[in-house]
Amino acid sequence: MQRKASKAVIVILAILIGLMFLVPIFWMLATSFKSDQEAFTAGLKWLPEVFTLENYTYALSGDGETPVLSWMANSLFVGIIGTLIVLVVDTLAAYGLARLDVPFKKLLIGLFIGSLTIPWVITFLPLYMEFNTLGLLDTYAVLILPYSANAFGVFLLYQYFRTFPRELEEAAFLDGANKWQVFMKVVLPSARPVIWTLGIFTFMGIYNDFLWPLVTTSSPEMRTITTGIAIMQQGSFVSSPAKLMALTSIATIPAVILFIIGQRSFIKGVNQTGIK
Repeated sequence: MQRKASKAVIVILAILIGLMFLVPIFWMLATSFKSDQEAFTAGLKWLPEVFTLENYTYALSGDGETPVLSWMANSLFVGIIGTLIVLVVDTLAAYGLARLDVPFKKLLIGLFIGSLTIPWVITFLPLYMEFNTLGLLDTYAVLILPYSANAFGVFLLYQYFRTFPRELEEAAFLDGANKWQVFMKVVLPSARPVIWTLGIFTFMGIYNDFLWPLVTTSSPEMRTITTGIAIMQQGSFVSSPAKLMALTSIATIPAVILFIIGQRSFIKGVNQTGIK
């Protein structure tokens, strides 16, 4: 009886926590289908009295200084390229630390773990000055390169590769495979859920980043969707909450699609690496 009561409490808490995340999303979607006048005067009414797609049409048309498709394209390009670079670099680095005879391995692992404790804001100014000196501000390079190596990804994959059965690798070596073939054909396929997990985390981090793109880009054609929303919030959409919610709803679509596609692999990856 006590076990059933504890399970019921856990379920209720899970529902309440889920509602905390879902209510703002529902409010955003509902407001995006209202007129600006209704959004200001409707008070606590959740559903719009008259559904309208005018806000989405206005945002996607590019009128009113809202090149949403261009901003989305920039965010997707930066997110996809940055994620691919992270996956390639981190998988190779993690496997090398876990299986190869790397000099000063313990020191390197300690540095990787220690770097996770350094706040991003501390490295912000040195990175900005470095890219400014190289003349790379307001380019795709400044939006991609800071994410090209991820200590969290190395640590995550290292934890998995370290527990991967050595017997499978030794069997492949006996069949005549070299180290690269073992990595590509034996180890990497089994790590697909973990790689999906890292890919989702990385893409979401790059796609949702706001401060770095805002500071390092100045031309409208280089803006990402997050900086575009912030600019419109302080500009043309300052008195148009319904249009702003429509723009925000459009911005969430790629992330939602990515999570839906990789949901199963994401859950498996979390379970395999022991992430809580």
